[in-house]
Amino acid sequence: MIFIDTGAFVARYRVSDDWHEQAVGGWRELDKSPQRIFTSDLIVAESLKLIHQYAGAGWAARVGRQFILSSELQILRPGQPEELQAINLIEKFADQGIGFVDCVSFVLMRQRRLTSIFGFDRHFEIAGFKLWPMETR
Repeated sequence: MIFIDTGAFVARYRVSDDWHEQAVGGWRELDKSPQRIFTSDLIVAESLKLIHQYAGAGWAARVGRQFILSSELQILRPGQPEELQAINLIEKFADQGIGFVDCVSFVLMRQRRLTSIFGFDRHFEIAGFKLWPMETR
């Protein structure tokens, strides 16, 4: 089981992204794997906003439908308890500048005992998660 972050979604579709090759390779591996994949509605919103900016409304709508209709991707929707836990984490990681969406992801991942995230944001390492796939830069 793995959680997908915004960077993995955006880099998959944006050829000029610094992480494009790693993202495409990671998606190829996931396509061959029976592993369950998760993300959150907040990640979907962030991803579609960025895809819209880079590729336009039509592309964002197409990708959004793929996300929502996917039988492989489980989109988690936090409630008030998860959001309040995330706000506590914002305070805990105040010196790291970690935002609300990442903190909600931390909470959702911990609830499901997920230890790996498909993404490139080092904030997840700070919170104790393993970035996958990771190339040293």
